[in-house]
Amino acid sequence: MRGLRRRLAAAAPDAAWRAAAALPLETLPPFETFAAYYAQGGELDPLPLAERLVAQGRTAALPVALSRGGPLEFRRWTIGEGLSPDVAGVPAPPAEAPALTPELIVAPLLAFDRRGGRLGQGGGHYDRTLANLRAAGRVFVVGFAYSGQELDAIPMEPHDQRLDAVLTEAGYMQVGRD
Repeated sequence: MRGLRRRLAAAAPDAAWRAAAALPLETLPPFETFAAYYAQGGELDPLPLAERLVAQGRTAALPVALSRGGPLEFRRWTIGEGLSPDVAGVPAPPAEAPALTPELIVAPLLAFDRRGGRLGQGGGHYDRTLANLRAAGRVFVVGFAYSGQELDAIPMEPHDQRLDAVLTEAGYMQVGRD
C-alpha cells in the first residue's frame, strides 16, 4: 500500500484540495479542536483541510509521539510555525505548545474499508490514542486518504480502533461498524 499511495499522489496532485472541499461540516458532531497530521511518504496532505477548518474558527493540533510504544499527545499547532522531530522522527509542535484534546481527529492511513477498518503504519500509536480518547469521552475519527486506498476488508484485531468516516478526493463517507 505504501507504493500505491506514492503512485496515487503523483497521479492526483489536487486530491488534497478536492478532499478538503468535500468535507460536509454540517454533518459532523460539534467540535472546536481538531487534530491533523504531518504528511509523510505519499500520505494525502491534510494541510488544505486544516486551513479550511482554521478559517472556520477551529483550533488545530498535531500529534506528538513521546515514546515508541505509547499513545500520542496532541499539541496546539499554528499553521506555518516551526516544527521539531518527535521520538518517531515526525515533525511536531515544540514541547512548549499546549497539549489539547481534539474532538475531531483526521487520521492518516495506508488503507481503509467501508466498515471503518484502518491499516496504519504499524506502530499502534493511533490505536492506543483513540482507545484512550474514546474511553474518556467522544471523539470523531475521519480517515484521510486517496480513494484508491480502499480495500474490500482490512483484517482487524480486538485492539484495532475503527474509523467513523473516511474523506477522499472522491468524497466523504460515514463507515459502518461491525
